[in-house]
This record gives sequence, structure tokens and C-alpha cells, in this order.
Amino acid sequence: MKIAIDQIDVNCPETEIYNRLLALDNKHILELGCGSAEITRNIATAGAGRKITALEVDEIAHEKNLQIRDLPNVTFAIAGAQEIPLEDESVDVVFMFKSLHHVPLDLMDLSMREIKRVLKPGGLAYISEPVFAGAFNEILRLFHDEQKVREAAFNAVKKAVDAGLFSLVEETFFNSPMKFESFADFENKVLKVTHTNHTLDEQVYELVKQRFEHHQSDDGAHFLMPIRVDLLRRPF
Repeated sequence: MKIAIDQIDVNCPETEIYNRLLALDNKHILELGCGSAEITRNIATAGAGRKITALEVDEIAHEKNLQIRDLPNVTFAIAGAQEIPLEDESVDVVFMFKSLHHVPLDLMDLSMREIKRVLKPGGLAYISEPVFAGAFNEILRLFHDEQKVREAAFNAVKKAVDAGLFSLVEETFFNSPMKFESFADFENKVLKVTHTNHTLDEQVYELVKQRFEHHQSDDGAHFLMPIRVDLLRRPF
């Protein structure tokens, strides 16, 4: 397993990656850290017979998700990966989209054990994590350096594989396109997220704005976020 590679040649939305790796129809799917439920919606509406349990720890995001009325096959609940409110061996697929590094460091190993507990024998865990590289990361790290937690997330996955909790099916690297209409859009989607308190002093704020606007064009600011996906299987 590698935390990063030198050259990533695949540029695509993440939907293309998980749809290539996984068959999701007629499955019980668990999403850990569903955020604003955008990916949840894509998964829930793209196939047949999909039952989704979507968990989130951010109370503000969770309350908004509870207002969603057009996803009858999705159950939203507030809970973290370290204490999943589901029965043993009850889930076919677990998703973590860029959320493992948000789990407290001392709870990452427990979270991996919880994922194993709820997965059926032979079930799959899809864990995607941003690679600590790229132009967007260089802006992010000005006010929120995630190198330590991203390394810890990778180590937690590798430790779980090395211990035999899971087998590694495939490790995939790709670049996910990102677009912001303007710095105001970036500020709303990144600086003002409710799951993390980003407090920037005036000097840092202006530096972030300057670095961001270097990427601004007539049709917005475009970035490629390098992402690693570890697809794991619980042993039979």
C-alpha cells in the first residue's frame, strides 16, 4: 500500500471510480460522514434496490439532512464511525468519502474495527482520502494543515489490512476535478463549513484569497484534487 504516487494519470469524477469498483444494486450501503448528502443522493438514485444508512457527526448538517423528503431509501442518523448504530454483519458496502481523516486520531483504529463488525463476510469497504499534494492542498494548508491526520488515516487502513481485519482488493489513485465559481463560493463551501471551525486572521485570509485568485479564470477556479481509494474486503 502507498500513501501517494508520483504521477496520477486518471482525471474523473469519483462516481466513475466507485461505479467501476462496486455493484451497488440490491445492497445495504452504509455511508460514514455523509455531509450534505450530495453523494448519498447520487448513490440512492442511480440504481435499484439500494438501502442506504447515512451517518454524520456534524449536527448542523444532520438537521439539514433530516429535511430531505425525496430519498425514501435513505435513513439519516447522527453517529460516528467509532460507534456505528447497526447490527453485526448487516451491511454489504461501507463508504467513507474523504471522512476517515476527520475521525479523532485515537478513534481511527476502533472505527476500522467497527466497519469490519457491521460488514457481512465478504463485504466491501470503500475508503477514499485526499492525497497531501496539489494546488488546492497548498491553499488549504495555509489555514488547515491536514498532513498529520491524513497520514494517520492511511496508517489506520494499512494497520487494519496488516492485522488481517481486511484484505486489500485494489488501491486506486485519481484526480477529482473541483470548481469554484468565485472566491465567495470557495469561502462558502470551504471556509464556512460547519464540521470544522476555520478561524483566519486578516493576514492569512488575504493570503488565502490571493493564492485562490491566482487560479481564477472567466469560468471559475479549477483544481484537480489527488485522491487515493483503498477498496477493502472483510474476510469470509
